[in-house]
Amino acid sequence: MLPQRLKKAIPDNPKKVADLIDLHNLPSSLREFLGQSQSSALSCFIRVWSYIKTNKLQDQNDKNKVNCDDKLKSILLGKSKVELAELPHLVKLHFPKQSK
Repeated sequence: MLPQRLKKAIPDNPKKVADLIDLHNLPSSLREFLGQSQSSALSCFIRVWSYIKTNKLQDQNDKNKVNCDDKLKSILLGKSKVELAELPHLVKLHFPKQSK
């Protein structure tokens, strides 16, 4: 049996988890950003977040915003500022919708 805290972490739909961790061929903009030709959506988001933290792109006055540099703009639809809440959606746009 799984501990209670792990049961809560596993969603009701295991396909959603599979979609996050399946490898996909990346479009050219993401390929240049990540330096690899295949990645999962989750891995890609983690790398983007790591890039933001490493380069201190999070707004100092409003921690819910990211100030994009040119490299980050190339994968976030050319936006100069992005809300943290919309970041996963913008990264997910690069991954094709899986057919059922």
